[in-house]
Amino acid sequence: MENVHLAVEEDDLYSGYNDYNPTFDSEELENDVGFQQAVRTSHGRRPPMTAKFPGTAIGGRPLVSSFGSRIPMASSMGRPMTGAVQDGAARPMTAVRAAGYSSSLMRGSTFDPLGQSKGPAPPLEAKNEDTAEEKIKILEKKVNDLIEESCIAQSIGALQLALEKAKEAGRKERALIRQREASGNTEHINLDLTYSVLLNLANQYANNEMYPEALNSYHVIVKNKMFTNAGRLKVNMANIYFKQKNYPKAIKFYRMALDQISNNHKELRIKIMQNIGVVFVRLGQYSDAITSFEHIMAESPNIKTGFNLILCYYAIGDRERMKKAFQKLISVPLGIDDEDKYIPASDDPSSNMVIEAIKNDKLHQMERDLKVLAEKYIMTAAKLIAPAIETSFASGFDWCVDMVKCSQYVELANDLEINKAITYLRQKDFNQAVETLKTFEKKDSRVKSAAATNLSFLYFLEKDYDQADRYADLAMNADRYNPAALINKGNTVFVKKDYEKAAEFYKEALRNDSSCTEALYNLGLSYKIMNRLEEGLDCFLKLHSILRNSAEVMYQLAHLYEQLGDPQQAIEWLMQVIGVTPTDPHVLAKLGKLHDDEGDKSQAFQYYSESFRYFPSNIDVIEWLGAYYIETQFCEKAIQYFERATLIQPNFVKWQLIVASCYRRSGNYQKALETYKEIHRRFPENVECLRFLVRLSTDMGLKEVQEYATKLKKAEKMKEIREQRVKSGRENSARGRREGSTGSAAIISTSVLTSPKKSDVTENAKAEPQPEPKQFSPLLDSDSGHSSSSSKGERLSAKMRSLPGSNEPYEASNPKELDASYVDPLGPQMDRPKTGAKKPVDDDDFADEDLGDDLLPE
Repeated sequence: MENVHLAVEEDDLYSGYNDYNPTFDSEELENDVGFQQAVRTSHGRRPPMTAKFPGTAIGGRPLVSSFGSRIPMASSMGRPMTGAVQDGAARPMTAVRAAGYSSSLMRGSTFDPLGQSKGPAPPLEAKNEDTAEEKIKILEKKVNDLIEESCIAQSIGALQLALEKAKEAGRKERALIRQREASGNTEHINLDLTYSVLLNLANQYANNEMYPEALNSYHVIVKNKMFTNAGRLKVNMANIYFKQKNYPKAIKFYRMALDQISNNHKELRIKIMQNIGVVFVRLGQYSDAITSFEHIMAESPNIKTGFNLILCYYAIGDRERMKKAFQKLISVPLGIDDEDKYIPASDDPSSNMVIEAIKNDKLHQMERDLKVLAEKYIMTAAKLIAPAIETSFASGFDWCVDMVKCSQYVELANDLEINKAITYLRQKDFNQAVETLKTFEKKDSRVKSAAATNLSFLYFLEKDYDQADRYADLAMNADRYNPAALINKGNTVFVKKDYEKAAEFYKEALRNDSSCTEALYNLGLSYKIMNRLEEGLDCFLKLHSILRNSAEVMYQLAHLYEQLGDPQQAIEWLMQVIGVTPTDPHVLAKLGKLHDDEGDKSQAFQYYSESFRYFPSNIDVIEWLGAYYIETQFCEKAIQYFERATLIQPNFVKWQLIVASCYRRSGNYQKALETYKEIHRRFPENVECLRFLVRLSTDMGLKEVQEYATKLKKAEKMKEIREQRVKSGRENSARGRREGSTGSAAIISTSVLTSPKKSDVTENAKAEPQPEPKQFSPLLDSDSGHSSSSSKGERLSAKMRSLPGSNEPYEASNPKELDASYVDPLGPQMDRPKTGAKKPVDDDDFADEDLGDDLLPE
């Protein structure tokens, strides 16, 4: 106990740890003379000597042993050490030696107490790829890589490449199995790899619409009992039978899959039951489909199933159940967050940054898409059942509006009211439509603007431009950023021929919505009328980049290039129009006119002939073709065209005279005489007809010569009297104007310099008919201009061969030059600005594709 010291509170338990023997101070070794001497001499390599104890006889004298080495005789007790020194290391003093420790180390040796120093590691052995196991591993990796490549190719749309990769993976997988069997390692066959190969191959066959091969691959998987949960692949097999319209087998396999899926997979079972209901709808078995859909709505209601259930009730005509199904549809929870969540509610910058980050992420976009889809189904269902659930469609719409107002889709009530007005328009009840739309004048700005836009459209169609302008202003005041309202306002200004102001409204509409094609089209028309052809060309080129297959836009481009003096470009654009509408007779006639202007008569004849084939009543085309055959000395072929012209314009004597002239030129004098007699019977005062009757009767020795000669003299005398009366009337009117204008010559002279005559203004207005603007309505139908519209421009004027005079022989009438000029047949109609009216949703919008989308993905 004398060595035990109790700790006192004042004592420092950790004192003395920083004290050390100065002998172990390595920092002072440089100044230690004995250490430096030992380093420089061999003295430091000698084994250490123990201290001498006084009183011993031998002290430190070494002895010579049988090994011939000098062993110091030293020990703690003065006893000499036994044994010899081996390898320069002294024998330990005790029987227990420290592991790996030696008091004297050899030169160059290292301290390795655990004996781990074995030198550098040997090089890695090269992998031997010739072994069977290594070959199997390499082949397995290739199969997995091929499956992955096949899936990637499918994801990018390369279906054929995906199928090739899947087939190659199947071949290598079979080679892998054979290799395992050859090596006797059949118990280690990778069933998961085999399953993946077969499933991927079946999917790729189905994607490439190779349904028999896909079904065979699925059968191989399903019949193999070693594959667990393979029964659910019968859903994919049922989907293939559905695509093949083999509906009984599709139902069979859906039910087999349903039996093999446990109740734990509730969502999968619901989707399969939904597919079964869809197949029953395709078979017309609405009662069975209703059973499936009702079960789904009771277990896990969703929008598509609710909509399909309404369709089935509508098909069997059950009014009450339609109402109940509609109520269930609008009460289906969507499971999405409220939009208020994305509105910053505090000034915390971190929370605001989070809100900004999630405001437009993919999850929020998915929520918006789901909400839009739900609104679409609800609107379509309401429009479908509204006429069927009540005695009148108005009462049905009112019931649907009341139900929607009590649901989470309150904003759809106003849209249903607008659709009610559209239904009135379909029934030609314009007054009720206007009254319904007028009820929105006191609603909120968005609905008010939409209703005013439709009203402006209706009044514009009725040519009540003042009311159209009023409601366009109302729509703009309610929503200045509504492009439809701005287009309607521009159209009302357009019809007043204030094209600059109309262009400003169209530009503002484009600033609010750069994709508004109606505004861009009307802006191009405004520039075209103002003769700003380059700017109009830019507008229509931009529009063509948006509407690639619009015949209207391509025709406008052709017309602009023609006005700019580039007929080749005009021909190219018209060829594109023909590519879109190959049977348009007026575009074909326009192509014929352009080729005729370029001097290519053969091409012009080809296009005029095509135009005549599609529309044989165009008098301009008929006249050109008849004149072409007369010019080429084929009068017999020209007769059929002018006879058709006679049928179209029976009171126009010109065509009948040309027919008779063609008979005369072809040598058929008897037929020519009969034709002239028929013309004389219908037009007894026609001088030209009588002249030819006299000449033909004289040459043929007919007795009616004197009769025709007497009638000719009377007709010529009457013609002279009429001409004298017209001439004297003109002279009297001119004299009266001169006498009435002598008193105010000075005033008239100044006014003539500053203002055109009224007649000139009228003639100019008639010479250039202005197009009507196209009205924009986002909800209503309207007929837009089409490239096959009729012409109201200049008419074709062709100088035909002049009929021979009374003193000329009819056989020697020389052909005169044919001058054919043709104006744009589509000008005034193609220049009508677009209404932009969108087609309303029909009651038939609940087509089968809404049902087919419910198939379970593979």
